[in-house]
Amino acid sequence: PGAARDVVRACERFGFFKVVNHGVPAGVVDRLEAEAVRFFASPQAAKDAHGNGNASPFGYGNKRIGRNGDMGWLEFLLLAIDHASLSAASLAPSSSLRDAANEYVGAMRGLARSVLEMVAEGLGVSPRGALADMVADEASDQVLRLNHYPPCPLLQGLPNCSATGFGEHTDPQLVSILRSNGTAGLQVALHDGRWVSVPPDRDAFFVNVGDSLQVATNGRLRSVRHRVVVASGSLKPRVSMIYFAGPPAAQRIAPLPQLL
Repeated sequence: PGAARDVVRACERFGFFKVVNHGVPAGVVDRLEAEAVRFFASPQAAKDAHGNGNASPFGYGNKRIGRNGDMGWLEFLLLAIDHASLSAASLAPSSSLRDAANEYVGAMRGLARSVLEMVAEGLGVSPRGALADMVADEASDQVLRLNHYPPCPLLQGLPNCSATGFGEHTDPQLVSILRSNGTAGLQVALHDGRWVSVPPDRDAFFVNVGDSLQVATNGRLRSVRHRVVVASGSLKPRVSMIYFAGPPAAQRIAPLPQLL
């Protein structure tokens, strides 16, 4: 009960918190990170062959973030999930990456469910699965995103400069779970508008409250604005893996009756 209350307090105050002692084996995380690093080190032509064309948002992308014109100093691989594993639309570059991603997705599904059960418990909502069941449904909206932020040569030697890695945004799902390597760059906005840097922690996961969870809790939990910057002094690439957990696309999102 104490941990559940702490989770709710963090979601109310920041829309964001760090998870330690999560029980996810380090090997599951390291395996997917190694596969991501291997893919992003491939020749550009090989990566472009897995590009996300006009017909689908999934696959490889470089600098262009989505379809609304946003640009960032990154490349990424966006993978669709069908229930408990990557879908055929994911265009996974190799069987080893697909296997690593499927193992990672299984762990993240369990973690997302645990987090949302704690949110419901901390809010006094019953049943305990009122929120968690939304992300455990066979039709639940799940996406896995692998991001690579290389060092930016244009910034070298320029003091106190940074480039936009991924611009300011909120996530639309219920929760997103992020894990990154030891390179800094993630920033979150406090409710008073101040931006703060989040120290990297390879052994932890970071959980963001998404737009759908803000709606489901009648605004009690706040969706967090966040961004990634690439600093001039950073010579190390940043690799992050984000699992997005949302309700089925056809589900109507409304505040839980107990929170009205």
